[in-house]
Amino acid sequence: MTAEFLLRRIWISIALLGVIILAGWAGYIAIEGFSPLDSIYMTVITISTVGFKEVQPLDAAGKILTIFIILTGTGTLLYFLLAVAEFAIEGHLTGILEKRRVEREVASLENHYIICGYGRVGEQIAKEFREAKVPFVVIEQNPERVSVLQALGILHVEGDASDDHVLMAAGVRIAKGLVAAVDTDAENVFVTLSARVLNPNLRIVSRAVMAEAEEKLTRAGADRVVSTILIGARRMAQLMVHPEISDYLELISHTAAGEYRLEEFTVGRDSPLAGKELQESDVRGKTGALVMAVRTEDGRLNANPPPDTLLHEGDRLIVLGTGDQLKALRDML
Repeated sequence: MTAEFLLRRIWISIALLGVIILAGWAGYIAIEGFSPLDSIYMTVITISTVGFKEVQPLDAAGKILTIFIILTGTGTLLYFLLAVAEFAIEGHLTGILEKRRVEREVASLENHYIICGYGRVGEQIAKEFREAKVPFVVIEQNPERVSVLQALGILHVEGDASDDHVLMAAGVRIAKGLVAAVDTDAENVFVTLSARVLNPNLRIVSRAVMAEAEEKLTRAGADRVVSTILIGARRMAQLMVHPEISDYLELISHTAAGEYRLEEFTVGRDSPLAGKELQESDVRGKTGALVMAVRTEDGRLNANPPPDTLLHEGDRLIVLGTGDQLKALRDML
């Protein structure tokens, strides 16, 4: 049975118990002249069948009322206890508690990322996020994939990623970015459109299964669209025509410990780099990391910046290095 059906049974039985207790309380006052306290006491011991003695001898009408309370109240109480037991035995209680725990954890997030879909693409994105130690939450509605997320301890929300309520549960209004990686282009369009409406400032990267879907995803509000087919085809062509370049790209695209990777750093107000030229900051000499590009606050990207490039507050540095080198730069900043 579903959790909703069992919960409905529990609430109905609670309501019926309340009506029976109220009827017994009023009946003993009206028929036997009991005090309010004696009336509720008599009603409760009758329903619970504890076998305590009556408050005072009952007349015929009082005995009929007691029989009515025993038949209806005891049956309703048994119905309630069975529903609660079934709810707990089938694991629904654990599921609800787990859902509440996840909701609390998601509510505590801020500037996190949302991965919509935990298929092959979403799984790899989640792996990259975990290795980069960035906060994220996954939205998935496939029960088998949800079980995998639970086993791995990955924060997730179960449901349709195009549903506004599900996106809200994942914290879309306070998220930093969203990846639309569900199974079809149509679903990704709906996810992108819904997320963009809920958070106009959200950075959205959408997956396109077919190349012709790229324009639709862009119109729906995606900041970037990634066609897995085109990227795969270009990668295979590079491996054939320019194998050395491909090896280099392979080197900097992996994130395992000790391998080179690209990371983005922002020059803060109190950063020791602010107001200095690139050569003066000596990032390479102090950390071993290499500044590959500088994106200025006005959005201009300076690839392969010269040594006399002046760094300002708010500039973003695209840096290449190993995990240790990037950590050294992070500590320096």
